[in-house]
Amino acid sequence: MSETEDFKPKILIITNLKCSDPGADYVGQSHLEYTPNAFIMRTKDPSVFPEEFYFYCFEQGFDGVIIMSGGTDTPFKGAYEALAKMIDNVYVSMQERGIEIARLRLTAICSVCAEAFIKEMGRIVEAVEPLGPIKV
Repeated sequence: MSETEDFKPKILIITNLKCSDPGADYVGQSHLEYTPNAFIMRTKDPSVFPEEFYFYCFEQGFDGVIIMSGGTDTPFKGAYEALAKMIDNVYVSMQERGIEIARLRLTAICSVCAEAFIKEMGRIVEAVEPLGPIKV
């Protein structure tokens, strides 16, 4: 059996307290299932983290990171646009460091978006599983 056949990626989900975190709660209240190796980190807004934070997450053993933002519905003017620009920069740095960009996703999830939450979780798991464990 190869390393990737039995591999279950460890995923960090970064949520926004006003939008995507209630969506994550709604998933739990609805008894919907997603990968058990997912860990939710709640934050006021994901735009507060510097670019190096994502590399720290990979160094700590997370195989994938999904940023579930409120999108343009965030109460912080310009925060989503700044976050999207920063993640573009992180993608460039990931490529330079030999880390597959599929390991990092930015998505907008609202407070009642249980199906979208599950769909995005499925997408990142499908993207990361064939890559195997992170090697940084």
